[in-house]
Amino acid sequence: MTRTIAQIGSQGAQDELRRDDYFPTLVYSTKLHDAETMNKEILAAILAEREKDSKGIERSNYRSLGGWHSHNNLHKDPKFSRLTKRINAMLAGIGDNLGYDTGRDLKVSTMWSITNPPLSSNRAHIHPGALWSGVYYVQAPEGAGAIDFVDPRVVTIMNAPTYIPKKRRKTECWSKVKVKPVPGKMLFFPSWLYHAVDPNLAQGDGPEAERIIISFNINQFKKPTKK
Repeated sequence: MTRTIAQIGSQGAQDELRRDDYFPTLVYSTKLHDAETMNKEILAAILAEREKDSKGIERSNYRSLGGWHSHNNLHKDPKFSRLTKRINAMLAGIGDNLGYDTGRDLKVSTMWSITNPPLSSNRAHIHPGALWSGVYYVQAPEGAGAIDFVDPRVVTIMNAPTYIPKKRRKTECWSKVKVKPVPGKMLFFPSWLYHAVDPNLAQGDGPEAERIIISFNINQFKKPTKK
């Protein structure tokens, strides 16, 4: 998309300075209107899953710090179907916005939960084998770790520009983005985008101090042929 950003005067005339954004990194978000009631259902289902499989698996989470990671097929569990349907509905909007093939559905391909007690975190990682990934915040007390997105253009480190001191940069000039976790908020981002989770610094040591989320991967699936 071309846009004019300035008219530069020279010798009594004006030259138009234009800008094109060719390689943006897109992050979509939404805040579900019925999150309060839905999160109660999801939280109960997550805690039941954790009680059934207290060991879980280890991926970006640190077991040694108490971080728990469920199996990856929660989207197939009826207890999570309400959330899965809402995610897929949002994905239809993303696919339409990006002009994806209408003969394919953008849908959840894997889904899991992560719980982080105080002082636990998640190491920087990407999600191979997916087009998009996402996170939904079920419980996020004040101080729970933010998600960090890192500029994927690592070549910019070679010669970084200097900006006006103490002035807020434009978002397209940021090298890292922190997004505060808010219950009911959902994020969608490219699976190749490196991200990490800061330590949970919420006060307390009970269940209410845990940072609890649902994460998911997304792919395109061919729509069934109509007979």
